[in-house]
Amino acid sequence: MMGWWPYGYGMMGGWGWLGMLLELIVLVLLVYLLVRALSRPPSSEGRDRALDILRERYARGELDKESFERMKRDLEE
Repeated sequence: MMGWWPYGYGMMGGWGWLGMLLELIVLVLLVYLLVRALSRPPSSEGRDRALDILRERYARGELDKESFERMKRDLEE
């Protein structure tokens, strides 16, 4: 007799331990993604990138100081 289950290896055949391992991996992945999604502000990424582009344009000389300051204020609002 292989175990208490009449089919020998439990409900999933010989894959019982692998099924549990896969479930654990999926659970850990979901928790990780949830924590990652909740730990960062949703809209700050786009504004930071826009400010970086604005700084690059100013550094290349495409914008004068007045335009840069005006656009920077608009982005920070």
